Amino acid sequence: MSATEVQPEAAPTTGGDVLLSVRRLKKHFPIRSGILVRRKVGAVYAVDDVSFDVKRGETMGLVGESGCGKSTTARVILRLIPETSGQAFLDGVNVLSLDGKDLRDARKDMQIIFQDPYASLNPRMRVEDIIEEPLISLRVGDGASRRKRVRELLNTVGLLPDHAERFPHEFSGGQRQRIGVARALALRPKLIMCDEPVSALDVSIQAQIVNLLDELQTELNLTYVFIAHDLSVVKHVSDRVAVMYLGRIVELSDAEELYRNPQHPYSQALLSAVPVPDPTKERQRQRIVLEGDVPSPANPPSGCHFHPRCWKAQEICRHEYPPLESKRPGLGHVTACHFPDLPSTPEPAAAAPASPAS
Repeated sequence: MSATEVQPEAAPTTGGDVLLSVRRLKKHFPIRSGILVRRKVGAVYAVDDVSFDVKRGETMGLVGESGCGKSTTARVILRLIPETSGQAFLDGVNVLSLDGKDLRDARKDMQIIFQDPYASLNPRMRVEDIIEEPLISLRVGDGASRRKRVRELLNTVGLLPDHAERFPHEFSGGQRQRIGVARALALRPKLIMCDEPVSALDVSIQAQIVNLLDELQTELNLTYVFIAHDLSVVKHVSDRVAVMYLGRIVELSDAEELYRNPQHPYSQALLSAVPVPDPTKERQRQRIVLEGDVPSPANPPSGCHFHPRCWKAQEICRHEYPPLESKRPGLGHVTACHFPDLPSTPEPAAAAPASPAS
């Protein structure tokens, strides 16, 4: 298969103009023992056979508990760490197979906003140097045009051009994250990985950053993969949502459909943990409290990885991993569960999904 062909199997899609297509992505970190002779004795299955599509101009939410593989997935796609196997097509080109000049050119189209605005900015560099650095690294423009671009970006993210001369310690957390957003925008990317970009901020500042990202997406036609564990934030920003557990996607759907009809028990448990702003409803509702700890990704359970914590588990769950598939064709809602919760009333008929882009 050539580098520009998209592998159709195992990739849920709802059609449309697909920008990013991830196919059977795996990242296994080896576990080694020994002092003089290091040998592999196992592996951490951080990302284990993940496939999804992201349409141009949309926001794909990627949610799950800490350690489920969300950030590792993003870093593999961006080539920050090498993959074990799989493919990631950006505009039809498998970026995991690129090197040299082709890889440098691809990096212009995909950037990341990091989680911690305090740790992701070099404290010894001025803001101008931080934002200009990717332009210099990829040899974009001359000195005058780069400095002009930096000031334009500061204005775009709601900061003053004079802030270019300051150092990161002179800013608040929200302002530092705006600097991180400006740095991500410097190369005019098509795809931005938002790796929990608001989790380290106060609630009021979170709303400002989320609104800024929404405005920039509309203005610049950006595509986001929004990684988070706060499902209330994901609901606000995402067009579609993928739920990950122990390195695999267990449910993927339009955001509205997922929040209205979660089918996988793990998705139901995550949603039940989201607080309701009405005190009366909050007291009356029943929450799902998961028992036990998340299994180690170095030794995942046999069968469905969620079965040790699942209240619906039966014998088949202990021995056979369920396929990620639609239980009600036509809705674009796929679930990896042998016994999903399906609505008792039929949904309106929907058009059949288009075939994956090629």
